[in-house]
Amino acid sequence: MRHNDTDSASLRLTRSCALLASTAALLLPQALAGATASAAVPDAPAQRAQAVATVTYDLGDRAYTLPETGEPVEMAATVHYPKNLGTTPRPLIVVLHGWHETCADRAAAAARDAAEQAADWDAYAAANQKLFSWPCAHGTRPIANDRGYDYLGEELARQGFIVLSIRANGINASSLSGDDNASARADLINRHLALWQQLSSMGRGALVGAFRDAGTGKARSVDFKHHVDLNDVGTLGHSRGGAGVTWQAAEEHKAQWPAGVKVRAVMALAPAYNVMTEDMTAYEIAKTPMAVMRGTCDGQVGPEALSFAADATAHGSAPFFTYEVHGANHDYFNTRWSPDSGEVAAWDDAGHDPAHPGQCTQPGESSYEPQLTESGQREVGAAYISAYFRRYLTGDKRVDAMLTGAQHPLAHVADVDVTTARH
Repeated sequence: MRHNDTDSASLRLTRSCALLASTAALLLPQALAGATASAAVPDAPAQRAQAVATVTYDLGDRAYTLPETGEPVEMAATVHYPKNLGTTPRPLIVVLHGWHETCADRAAAAARDAAEQAADWDAYAAANQKLFSWPCAHGTRPIANDRGYDYLGEELARQGFIVLSIRANGINASSLSGDDNASARADLINRHLALWQQLSSMGRGALVGAFRDAGTGKARSVDFKHHVDLNDVGTLGHSRGGAGVTWQAAEEHKAQWPAGVKVRAVMALAPAYNVMTEDMTAYEIAKTPMAVMRGTCDGQVGPEALSFAADATAHGSAPFFTYEVHGANHDYFNTRWSPDSGEVAAWDDAGHDPAHPGQCTQPGESSYEPQLTESGQREVGAAYISAYFRRYLTGDKRVDAMLTGAQHPLAHVADVDVTTARH
C-alpha cells in the first residue's frame, strides 16, 4: 500500500499503492520453524519440545454477510496446537492476515500483468476483479491466506500456545475500506472467539465436528473443551489485519468482546490503516500491552505504520514496543505472499535497483541495505513475536532483555531497531 485507504477501487488498480501481494507458501521446514524462536529467545523447557498438530475448519464461504454491504464472508481458520493439551487451559493467539488476492486465477494474474504493461486500466480492473472475488468462480481455488503463517503457528504451538489463524477473503474482496474495513476485521475476530468460547466452556457450538486434518482433509475429533483459556488471548494482525486487531482491542470496543474473553496482548505486523483518519479514538489502546513491527524495505506500508501504533497507545499506561527489522519487506512474513511459494500473484514488494544487487529499499528511497531472505525474515519475525507473547500471556520475564533491545540475539541475521515505552 502505502495504504492511503481513501479509495478502495483506486487501491486495487495500482500495484505500487495496493497490497497486491500474494504467494503461497511452502511451509518452512520444521527444522527451521523449530530453530526460529527457541534458538533466539531464552529456553522454555516446559514448552519448547511439544509436538504439534494442525487442523482446519470451514463453516462456509457465505457463513455471514457484512451488515453494511450484504457481501458474504467465510468463517474458516487453521489451528495449530500442542498434541498433548494437558490439564491446564492454554492461552489462545489469534492471527489475522491482511488485504491480498482471494482467488488463485493464474490466467487472470497474467492478464493483469499484461494490462499493467500496456497501461490498459479497463483490462487491469477486469482481471483484478477475478483475483479479488468472493466466493471464487467455480473451479478456481481460493488462496488460503491464513496458511501463510503456518511456520509461526507451529512455533508458537511448540511453546504451548493454541494458535488460530483466521481467513478473511470475504473482507478482502468486499467494498469496505478504511475504518469500516478495520471494524469488519475486528468483528470477524470476535465471531471466531465466540465460537471458541462456546467450544471450550461447554463443548458445544458450530465447531463441534467441524475440524479437518490440515494435511489430508479428513475429519478429526479434537477435544478442546476446558483446554483453551479465553481469559488469556493474544492477537496478531498483519497489514490491514494490524488495523483490525488494534480496532478490536481498543478501549472503545471492548464491550464487543464475547463474554468470557479477555485480550491480554496485541501485536501489529506492518499495520495498514486509513491514513486519512484524524480521530484515533476508535483505535486507542490504553491498558493492553501492544507491539508493532515493520521492515525497512516494506514496499506496502511506510514508517507511518509505527506512528499509527504509537498514536493508538499514546494515552495508555500499558507497555508499548516497536521493532523495525532492517532488510525486511512486507510480504515475506506470509509464506503465501512470497515468491518461493509459486502462488498466484506472489511478489517481492521491496524496492530494488540493478546497481544494488541483493539489496533493497523502501520504494522511492535512495538508501539501500542487504535484503533478508524469506526464511531469514520469518526467523526474525517469529522470534520476536513468540518472545512477546511469552512475556505477556505467560509472564516469562526471561525474554525482557530481547524485547527491550538490551540484547539482540538475532543480530547474526538482521539488525532490529527497538524502542520501548512504559515497560
